[in-house]
Amino acid sequence: MSELRKDPVTGRWVIISQERGGRPLQEEKPAQKTDHKSCPFCEGNEKLTPSEIYAVGKVGRHKNSTGWDIRVIPNKFPALRVEGEVLTRGENMYDKMNGIGAHEVIIETPEHSKSGALLSVEQYKSILLTYAERINDLKKDLRMEYILIFKNHGLSAGATLEHPHSQLIATPIVPKKVLEELSSAKKYFEFKGRCVFCDMINTELNSNSRVVYENDNFIAFCPFASRFPFEIWVLPRSHDSAYEDISEKEASELARALKTVLGKLNEALSNPDYNYILHNWPHKNNDRNIFHWHIEIMPKLTKIAGFEWGSGFYINPTSPEDAAKFLREVL
Repeated sequence: MSELRKDPVTGRWVIISQERGGRPLQEEKPAQKTDHKSCPFCEGNEKLTPSEIYAVGKVGRHKNSTGWDIRVIPNKFPALRVEGEVLTRGENMYDKMNGIGAHEVIIETPEHSKSGALLSVEQYKSILLTYAERINDLKKDLRMEYILIFKNHGLSAGATLEHPHSQLIATPIVPKKVLEELSSAKKYFEFKGRCVFCDMINTELNSNSRVVYENDNFIAFCPFASRFPFEIWVLPRSHDSAYEDISEKEASELARALKTVLGKLNEALSNPDYNYILHNWPHKNNDRNIFHWHIEIMPKLTKIAGFEWGSGFYINPTSPEDAAKFLREVL
């Protein structure tokens, strides 16, 4: 079983998961290519995956059979497992706990080569509502403190299978990066009496120099202090801390925003590898005034090297203003 260990210097928790060592290595699959006959995520190969947890598909479809549009399965090589108890213990000065959590794969389409930029708005909407469905289901497990959804697209972004999919990991602790965002947001709220994300949105709308796309309910922009070239954040324009409360109408508009932004990145940068991450509110915390859920999209155009690892600074060779202007002009 995996376990979580706490770094006593930084306070960061690390997952030690020997099972993850059994997954396909990028070096073994440099082209990251499979065909529909051998790909475990393709329709017709349901027997090659663990039994599904949730699916969207044809009425009357049998579990683990064809006829699905989206399929959610346990990760075959999970970082954390659902089975067991959250037991904390010490080893001299070190803290650790059992590797309890959940690790799921959201297979976004039965079509093997239909990358994110090629999915329809309706397909995106269905994926986004599936995220909300899985968050709401896992929130019922009192052991889970945080639920993170993310997508790795391309080899340099960490994907080991090319079939379009995203992932969910639920953890028994709130990750350090999320705690840092919460701490900063709380300090801002205590000082100004307003949500830092709401103020950021108003600033971006007034400036309009970094906005890539907007509709009635959502805005996408390159952050003022972008860490990476062409980094984009997508946020609801109205204050909302809990992604899982998203409505059908909001899901449609978010789907259009994501499709537009990812389509622009695909066209402008020739289908770059990228990660996107959904930062949501820790569901056990009731103080929702200070936080705003958001999606961070990070194309993998540069490499993090010694200075970045050693200092925590990022060096971005492309200004967010130039990146946003370039993307706005892409059809």
